[in-house]
Amino acid sequence: MLRQLRTCLVCMPLMLAPVALHAQESSPDALVKGVTEDVLTVLREDKALQAGDQRKAMTLIEEKIGPHFDFPRMTSLAVGQGWRQAAPQQREALTREFRTLLVRTYANALTSYKNQTVSYKPAAPAREDGAAMVRTQINQPGGQPIAVDYRLAKNAGQWKVFDVSIDNVSLVTNYRGSFAAELSKGGPDALIRTLQEKNRGAAPQPGKGGSA
Repeated sequence: MLRQLRTCLVCMPLMLAPVALHAQESSPDALVKGVTEDVLTVLREDKALQAGDQRKAMTLIEEKIGPHFDFPRMTSLAVGQGWRQAAPQQREALTREFRTLLVRTYANALTSYKNQTVSYKPAAPAREDGAAMVRTQINQPGGQPIAVDYRLAKNAGQWKVFDVSIDNVSLVTNYRGSFAAELSKGGPDALIRTLQEKNRGAAPQPGKGGSA
């Protein structure tokens, strides 16, 4: 599962980077499909990204990918019942640290792009709660294709991703299992500390994968 997650995260930025205003206003499947080739072009032409510049990848993700994720909702779903126990300041800290964790994970994946391509399945009908599902398939040279499904909902009039499923395994649900163990040890503060430690350990170092 972890290996598939890393592989699929390579292509998540391909589908979610806003390149034009009309793309932001389109349907979820049109948004996902319309921007893919543009970002693929960036990956194919950007020598710094190809060389593993994680700082540049993180900047790219923060500017282009971040606006299309509903990080507060993703965090609340991943934390689960522990979210209700968290004070407002703890919720802010959890969201900030979880966002940092995801961005750094995406940056690692983005700099590992190896000519994967994306194909699209027919869009799933919108649910009564307004959530939409965009189904895709990651095609790996010499490897088995991987199904990647994006769940989106409107937030302030914009479609935003709040979960990703990889071969029918939810990213949010997967994190919820590991988060539950930390919450049982010491509540929201214990989880915040764990996320902070992970983020410190994953921070790009000067001279490694980017400029100081």
